[in-house]
Amino acid sequence: MSSTPPSEARPSRPPLLSTARRLPLAGVLRLAKPSDIWFKPASSVVVATAIPNLTLLALGRLDLVMYTMAGSFCALYAHNLPYAARARALAGVVAGMLASVGIAMITASLTSSPAVLVAVGALLAAAQKTLCDATRIGPPGHLIFTFISSATLFAPQHLAQVPGHLALTLAAGAVAWLVGMAPALLRPHGPERRATARALHAAAAYAEAAGPGRVRARAGAAAAIHAAWQSLLATGARTRPRRALELLVIQAEEALAAPSAADPARLRSWAAGLRGTGAVPLPDHVRPEVDAELQGLEAELAAESAKSPLWRRLAPGSPLLPIALRTAVGCALAGYASLALGIGRPYWALVTAASLYQANVTLTWSRGVQRVVGNLVGVLAFAAMVPVAHLGHAALIVCCLALAFGAEALITRNYWLGSVCVTPMALLVTEFVRFQEPGGLILDRIVDTLVGALLGIVAAILVTNRRAADHIELAIDATDRARAHAERTLAAPSPTPGALRQDRRRLTAALVELRTADDAAAGEWWQRALPQQRVLVAEQAGHRTLAAASSAVRGTGSGAESAGSAGAGRP
Repeated sequence: MSSTPPSEARPSRPPLLSTARRLPLAGVLRLAKPSDIWFKPASSVVVATAIPNLTLLALGRLDLVMYTMAGSFCALYAHNLPYAARARALAGVVAGMLASVGIAMITASLTSSPAVLVAVGALLAAAQKTLCDATRIGPPGHLIFTFISSATLFAPQHLAQVPGHLALTLAAGAVAWLVGMAPALLRPHGPERRATARALHAAAAYAEAAGPGRVRARAGAAAAIHAAWQSLLATGARTRPRRALELLVIQAEEALAAPSAADPARLRSWAAGLRGTGAVPLPDHVRPEVDAELQGLEAELAAESAKSPLWRRLAPGSPLLPIALRTAVGCALAGYASLALGIGRPYWALVTAASLYQANVTLTWSRGVQRVVGNLVGVLAFAAMVPVAHLGHAALIVCCLALAFGAEALITRNYWLGSVCVTPMALLVTEFVRFQEPGGLILDRIVDTLVGALLGIVAAILVTNRRAADHIELAIDATDRARAHAERTLAAPSPTPGALRQDRRRLTAALVELRTADDAAAGEWWQRALPQQRVLVAEQAGHRTLAAASSAVRGTGSGAESAGSAGAGRP
């Protein structure tokens, strides 16, 4: 069996290393391919924003736009989720937005102290960051919540106005929920089809990969397959299209486990067949027992997800907590520095700091560079648009809608490019109450951007995250356990294909988590040496076991032989 030393036998932890990793500049501004669904959040936010904005324009109450926009921006979320899960997620986003703006409104109505407002804004930003990461809501994450709640904190407010303003946010949020769910009428299985297509494309890319890029292609294929299973499990009832999609994901799993036996052209052909609303293509020669095996999939992964409830992801020792502390400290420093400089809108510095925090210091630095470049170019775009926006309130609405669409169209290519549209939109939103002299707005925004980015990065460096290495240790242990369970199944006299598939899915999920933890820790500062050799051993052994399980499922080798080959030849 395995020659990998058990986790209990690993050496004691080395001491903390006071080393600083290089902060890169090369490639930080490089453009990537756009997201395959960029047009969905772009068009959704335009529709969800236009309806309440035009209604307020007709009523002559554009001064209330900030409260409806809080609900409208909820349309940016959950576009990757199947519609059954999307309905729940969007409802949660609207509820979270109501809670955020409610706290901000009540605080603003009870105090006008800028120092207190900045403190509350920093704590809100940390809570929003932590909850968005814990729930894995996805882009745009906590940033929209922080932007809206921070701006609301510094808007004049009276307690008597709070219920009415919250009602506006709720109404706009309801419109956003309807807009987000509307595509289900035309393509009810669209998100699952896209997730399956991504898994097939990623598996084909891995089957063709060679050289240094092969390891990264393997990790990408494993992540895409894991995401496809998660998408299928969130769809509700096992309809005929869903069963067909499950069979295709199994083909992607087979290609991940045995790339030399895969047919990349056929995988891509199946992926192409998932476009549109036509019938889901079916693989040839599907064994009758496969569908019976899949019937237990929901209960299997439901039990897995029950092991990691939300409260446990937020418990003491969670890797999310150091990032939350960074967010709170960085936002507070940025806000107070802005106040000290006499800037009238310290929430811009606070939001800039909040936007930076990623999984580690290196990624936070990269986001800081992107934010500064995007905002500086964005204020130039604002200066160019002001004459058009000041033609009237209708022109102002059109400019904001165009910028909202542009931001979502560009931000998946690189964050700085999306910020070129986000920055002038944020500046124009302040003009709905009254038109302002643009020079002061531009100067304030530039200063707040520089202050927020600088102090946000300083906070990320000073607030250490020693739990990153701990998370790797836990991920290695989980991977070893999943691999050992799979090898025991392989060593059984007659392992069933269903049990092997379950073990393979568990092992794939553990390998994805291990790669994520290692990538996050690799860019962190001020921590002990990382167990890179153990990560390498765990990954290589895990993928050998995946290949052995795939071979046993296809009937090309005995369980005992497969288990032996899985444990042989490790470093």
